[in-house]
Amino acid sequence: QVQVVESGGGLVQAGGSLRLSCEASGRISTTNVMGWYRQAPGHEREMVAIITSETKAEYVDSVKGRFTISRDNAKNTVYLQMNNLKPEDTAVYYCKVSNDYGPYQYHFWGQGTQVTVSS
Repeated sequence: QVQVVESGGGLVQAGGSLRLSCEASGRISTTNVMGWYRQAPGHEREMVAIITSETKAEYVDSVKGRFTISRDNAKNTVYLQMNNLKPEDTAVYYCKVSNDYGPYQYHFWGQGTQVTVSS
């Protein structure tokens, strides 16, 4: 069984910062992709940032230069540092850990953490 647990959401004023954390535990392969997705009311879930085990990162254009994703492989933990937050960043942020290669393929999601940015 795999557990994915997010933390660090909250309420912040525009221009402020938050740091999200996500720890995966259980049967996780050493090679995987960890990432952050978000879903605002009335919108589809979108990828915010992902990072591979080799620390190759990708970002959605709207957060480039403001958000930074990082990970600690020893702890199976991924972080999202969010700076210069904007009201349009308000959403539920979900963590996902996945592996699409080899005999053990999986996608596991966390329960989500709310981020609210006031104007």
